[in-house]
Amino acid sequence: MKTGIVIVLVLAGGLAAVLLADGSAARRPEPRSASIELSTDPNDDVSRQSVATFAGGCFWCVEEAFDEVKGVVSTTSGYTGGHTKDPSYDEVTVGDTGHFEAVRVRYDPAVVSYRQLLDAFWRNIDPTDRGGQFCDRGDSYRSAIFYHDPDQKRLAEASRRAIEESRLFQGPIVTEIVAAGEFYPAEEYHQNYYQKNPIRYKFYKWNCGRAARLEELWGEKS
Repeated sequence: MKTGIVIVLVLAGGLAAVLLADGSAARRPEPRSASIELSTDPNDDVSRQSVATFAGGCFWCVEEAFDEVKGVVSTTSGYTGGHTKDPSYDEVTVGDTGHFEAVRVRYDPAVVSYRQLLDAFWRNIDPTDRGGQFCDRGDSYRSAIFYHDPDQKRLAEASRRAIEESRLFQGPIVTEIVAAGEFYPAEEYHQNYYQKNPIRYKFYKWNCGRAARLEELWGEKS
């Protein structure tokens, strides 16, 4: 049974959809807020947090990567960059919405800088892959940095130039840098998926070859 599942995953390039075939994917998405707003109350801890948004393929994996960074307060899987309002997971993976699978990161700038988040981002993606990330193929799995202000844009562009000038990779760096727009949180069963379903998640990640490819690209385990 497991062998059959792996074959379907590889051929379809839709690992998450098959892995959720236990019935959860068939449920209608729970209502989601259109975007995440930060408090402006100076007495509220949230008001002292900053926001960053990244797309690096499967948002389950991107969440896990950023949750390990000291200074990251929370991560939220979702959809952004497209034209469809309040899209569902199925709509995004079909590819007609223009959205990326992305993760919004709330972080404490007194503990971790945006520059450090950029470093964590690059080391968890293949910046030369134009058609997706690892085994997940299609436009919704492309990599991108969504900047929230001019300073984030400047730092993101500088980090991409540094990677291009390092000549670490044979192919061009194709990761996009675009202005952040409306962010739609994904369905609840996607949030913290790696924690809620550790065995299934590890099975998916191993078969996707993500860790092996990152070690090959960056020369270290991820």
